[in-house]
Amino acid sequence: MGAAGAGTEGEAGDRRQLINVAYRLLGSLAEAEDAVQEAYARWYALPRRRREEIVSRGAWLTTVTGRVCLDVLGSARARRERYVGAWLPEPLPDRAEWDHGHGADPADRIVLDESVTMAFLVVLESMTPAERVAFVLHDVFRYPFAEISGVLGRTPGACKQLAASARRRAEGARTPVAADGHADVVRRVRAAWETKDIAALVDLLDPAAVMTADGGGVAGAAPHPVEGAARIARYMVAVADQAPGLELLERSVNGTPGLVARRAGVVMTVASFDVVHGHVTRIWVVRNPDKLRPWARDGQGSRGGEES
Repeated sequence: MGAAGAGTEGEAGDRRQLINVAYRLLGSLAEAEDAVQEAYARWYALPRRRREEIVSRGAWLTTVTGRVCLDVLGSARARRERYVGAWLPEPLPDRAEWDHGHGADPADRIVLDESVTMAFLVVLESMTPAERVAFVLHDVFRYPFAEISGVLGRTPGACKQLAASARRRAEGARTPVAADGHADVVRRVRAAWETKDIAALVDLLDPAAVMTADGGGVAGAAPHPVEGAARIARYMVAVADQAPGLELLERSVNGTPGLVARRAGVVMTVASFDVVHGHVTRIWVVRNPDKLRPWARDGQGSRGGEES
């Protein structure tokens, strides 16, 4: 079907796909939505005759969205050098657990799979912008290198090399969907944190565990990664001591079991965990309120028996 004949249902499908692509490329829901909006603005700025000549609107929009994301990734490096503390991707709620209120929330359009786990997104941050685009488009979304070359402005062979380089960077990342044991460990972390049981927390953490927190200079957070089970446990208990009335909820974070800390109904912190052989190896804590907007409205009672 030509672009001019595509209906609103087709556009909704295109938008969903583009949001999924852009979020994985940028690690930011807000930036992903902006990138998709920019792509559509360029689409509608085309003369009607030019739009009718385009065989696949979706392919055209994907190419433009990819180019916009590539530009954003290039400028993001400089911005993140000025960022206060560690920068982490924006955490995503599970729409089955969280009530987004009226209207469509961009987070509702994200497919929660192994390619959006915090562990995977953090690995993507280590890639160059071109590597990330080539890798995500090819390995995650299965776009052919001939199409990716149109995004990167490089030959298909060069794009293939970029994806291969990115793949090597990602080899050490564990990206499978969390098993049942992951949820059990997170549940026990929650119980130990609530009771301020340092010994129990240390037992649940890998001795070489690392916790990274993102406050963005707006919310209090450790400015540098906290390393070691004992130091992390003491830090977690200190946070609990300083925040009386904090409510901990077990919630899916980017498709894997995590914890949400809420005070007076307001989400203050979202934590995700990497679990290996029954022990927590990495904790990613997002406290920057700008990154917690999709969590603003909790689905009350959506998971019975887990409320404090």
